[in-house]
Amino acid sequence: MNDLFLKALKGESVSRPPVWMMRQAGRYLPEFMAIRDNYDFFTRCQTPELASEITVQPIRRFGMDAAILFSDILVIPQAMGIEVQMKPDFGPYLPNPIRSTTDVENIKVPDVNTELDYVMKAIEMTLEKLDGEVPLIGFAGAPWTILCYCVQGQGSKSFDQAKTFCFTHPKAAHMLLQKITDTTIAYLKAKVKAGVHSAQLFDSWGGMLSPVDYAEFSLPYIRQIVQALQHEAPVIVFAKGCWFALKELSQTGASALGVDWTCSAINARYLSGGQITLQGNLDPARLFSPPEKIRDMVNTMIREFGKDRYIVNLGHGILPTIPLENVSAFINAVKEYRE
Repeated sequence: MNDLFLKALKGESVSRPPVWMMRQAGRYLPEFMAIRDNYDFFTRCQTPELASEITVQPIRRFGMDAAILFSDILVIPQAMGIEVQMKPDFGPYLPNPIRSTTDVENIKVPDVNTELDYVMKAIEMTLEKLDGEVPLIGFAGAPWTILCYCVQGQGSKSFDQAKTFCFTHPKAAHMLLQKITDTTIAYLKAKVKAGVHSAQLFDSWGGMLSPVDYAEFSLPYIRQIVQALQHEAPVIVFAKGCWFALKELSQTGASALGVDWTCSAINARYLSGGQITLQGNLDPARLFSPPEKIRDMVNTMIREFGKDRYIVNLGHGILPTIPLENVSAFINAVKEYRE
């Protein structure tokens, strides 16, 4: 097994840092598009044969140091009885968003082994296909980010409805956040039991909150999840736009913190205390640069973060129109790195 990724999570010294990409199992790959043309989004998520195939496609093509299970953060609200649609050229759409205390009270904390059994089957099939080649990452959305979709009903540049709900119905908001947290803990524990080697929490909309509000509506729930999982599998927390919370996130028990491209390596090391593994943080749009430029940027990035306690990644998910040769340049630059 290629265990560079797991060694980096443990803080062990490595010959070179490991590399993978957020959203690597997806829309920039022609083999993914071939499947997408025949099956809608949630059919792909809910069909273990398809999800496992999509998961291993980038490993076959590029040989990243870790695979991440193809799924979506919104399978959690679906399991909780909230209808979620994925509309082409629009994104997530929840026709019945949560807007009242009664709505929250009606939300169930599901049996994840029943409602999300298809995810566990996808893990089993993926592990068979990987055959020990690289570790497998399972993921979930952080509770605040899930709340954003559940209340807003769709993606947003401001998530004004979600924030309004939290500030006008704080008790109901915390009740919803706790239900999401309880479901997420059970879900990630089931994933670990099914065989994933690590878990990543995506707080994609954490940066929508002020530091004070983040400390109330996101951080405590991330802490609960990490502490429930930390002795079972290493947890990576990626909170986009939350450089201000790197110190607090480093104290949750997480094995690593994801960093977006708005925070420099030196600031990320300083703000996180310098003792935790960091992951990131090339601007995904920078993969449009010529391959030679990409290689130079990767080498600079590794030197700035340091080869140990570091996982090379993007600062958010890969964009769908990135040329394959540029992806190859990014991955190979890491593989060829020598001090």
